[in-house]
Amino acid sequence: MATFFDLVVTRWGARFMGQRFSCAVGRGGIGSKVGEGDGITPKGTFRILETYARPDRALIGARPIRISDVWSDDPRDPSYNTLQSGQAYPFSHEKMRRADPMYDLVADLSFNREPPIAGKGSAIFVHVWRKPRHPTEGCIAFSYSDLHFILSNWTDKSRVVVKG
Repeated sequence: MATFFDLVVTRWGARFMGQRFSCAVGRGGIGSKVGEGDGITPKGTFRILETYARPDRALIGARPIRISDVWSDDPRDPSYNTLQSGQAYPFSHEKMRRADPMYDLVADLSFNREPPIAGKGSAIFVHVWRKPRHPTEGCIAFSYSDLHFILSNWTDKSRVVVKG
């Protein structure tokens, strides 16, 4: 059961600490993940494991995103679904330092993390949206100001509850 401190996400929007927010979810909707690249936002209850921010763009206490930071999305990689570093990372990956603002502020959800199962789905984040309600690849996205509010008010009791 969701509490006041939980971020509750549905396909119609989200609520957190008594406020409602517009958000975007995966192009495949909310449901059970089929695999890597399915575009589905996973249904369930998750923790935020780490928050990252571009230090030149976001003013919030978070781990700085470095130019060399990448997120492994290659099921063949022994470090699948984890943050790595390297300009010439040898496996398929997503760059965390982007030209667009989507990862100016980003939170890593606990989906498929402990331990990660290769191919189940990677890089399920809460991040800044491309444009209002524009579908993601499976992440949850908000306007920068709404995401900043949510992460600035996050507590140890808070969880992300995604309802299908």
